Amino acid sequence: MPNIKSAIKRVKIAEKKTLNNSMLKSEYKTAVKKYEAANAKASAEATDLLSVAKSEIDHACSKGVISKNAASRKKSRLEKKLAVKAEPKKASAKKTVAKVEKAVKEDKAEVKEATPKKETKKAE
Repeated sequence: MPNIKSAIKRVKIAEKKTLNNSMLKSEYKTAVKKYEAANAKASAEATDLLSVAKSEIDHACSKGVISKNAASRKKSRLEKKLAVKAEPKKASAKKTVAKVEKAVKEDKAEVKEATPKKETKKAE
């Protein structure tokens, strides 16, 4: 134990912060475990528990218990594990845009072929 008053105070503060950080870490780990257990059973409540786990991870991140990148990585891995999908994955935006552009080009080509050329009278 330190002798200097400010050092004694820092030790007390460090102990409080360590306790608080371990509590936050335990909360998000518990939420993740509950989600994984529900997901293993393919339970319908897994999606609800996923949102709870993600919010706990965000809370731990905002308090500085885990870094922003670690929080993002953990949330991403949880989403990948989701067994009960709410809706099927849609086609990517690039593919959809490419299909639309191709259809528009084909329509323009058809319109050009279908429209008869107008005969213009030359001024004499």
